[in-house]
Amino acid sequence: MKLIIGNKAYSSWSLRGWLAAKQSGLPFEEVVVPLYDDDWDRRRAGDEFAPSSGKVPILWDGEAVVWDSLAIIDYLADKVGRDAFWPANDAARAMARSMAAEMHSSFPHLRRQHPMNIRQVFPPQRPTDEVLVELQRVMELWAQARARFGGQGEFLFGAFGAVDIMFAPVATRIVTYQLPIARFATGYMQALLNHPFMQDWIASAQEEEWIIQKFEQPAA
Repeated sequence: MKLIIGNKAYSSWSLRGWLAAKQSGLPFEEVVVPLYDDDWDRRRAGDEFAPSSGKVPILWDGEAVVWDSLAIIDYLADKVGRDAFWPANDAARAMARSMAAEMHSSFPHLRRQHPMNIRQVFPPQRPTDEVLVELQRVMELWAQARARFGGQGEFLFGAFGAVDIMFAPVATRIVTYQLPIARFATGYMQALLNHPFMQDWIASAQEEEWIIQKFEQPAA
């Protein structure tokens, strides 16, 4: 398998796809391409990017190609077994799938106003009302998952899985912009950011030389 991703410092969707590939346990080749550099338009027009219209991440597995992080999660779950990504309990799995889908399609103000930048920690500013509403929803989802299905584990549904993968970039944004969170969420945030896969990604992001100036601002 080959996984094409963007800059580790900035590309939130790439982080999700990469975490999914790591979680699968399957060997894969990692190809990092710098976003928005001088070759970006030419690269996006190439055959490897054509199925996704130039978006990352994109996973090639022989002749099979999968793009979009949630689709990559589902594809890899089909290959290795859904228990690697989703809770075994029916009720827990139903909630986990709903949370992953909501994360995939929602929270536009948080995404736009606080883009991912793993290398920075900006001085705290009061978020907009729209972002505060979305953060409150994130806290509600995390609290429900932990209360109902967290058990003795550190993650939302006990063991690390697809929902933690989908929310991982949110955790990095909370750190980067020092966004307000509920007290209970601190332990989950620490567990997520300290996961070995996340530590590997963060370390690689710190070593990147590419800089995208529009993502180097305290808040959009």
